[in-house]
Amino acid sequence: MHDEPIDPFNGDPADPAAGLDDPREADPLDPLTEVERQDVLEDLADLEIYQALLQPIGVRGLVIECEDCREPHYFDWDLLRGNLRHLLNSGRPRVHEPAYDPDPDHYVSWDYARGYADGVHDTLTEGTDDSAED
Repeated sequence: MHDEPIDPFNGDPADPAAGLDDPREADPLDPLTEVERQDVLEDLADLEIYQALLQPIGVRGLVIECEDCREPHYFDWDLLRGNLRHLLNSGRPRVHEPAYDPDPDHYVSWDYARGYADGVHDTLTEGTDDSAED
């Protein structure tokens, strides 16, 4: 199984992009620092929690405000997970493109997901604290 779409022109001598320079060769990036790697790993772990809590109530993924184009980008759970794994493995983000006609009602922001997870955690913790005091 692939985390990213397969290039339909891979190995095709008629590939329309064959004459273009590979941007990865022209603009090599430094590998992720250990702190950056840890941040991505934490994001992946958080994503698993958010999906487990939010998918059953109809949330399909997260919306992220793009700093480059100032547009909201809608990512389903698997696509966002694949993008984070790609960043972790390659050290570079994937090229993004807006989702086709997403329903914004089915996506929440990263901050909303974090707040929701924190609320669930606090509710569960309060229930445990109350029973310990009895």
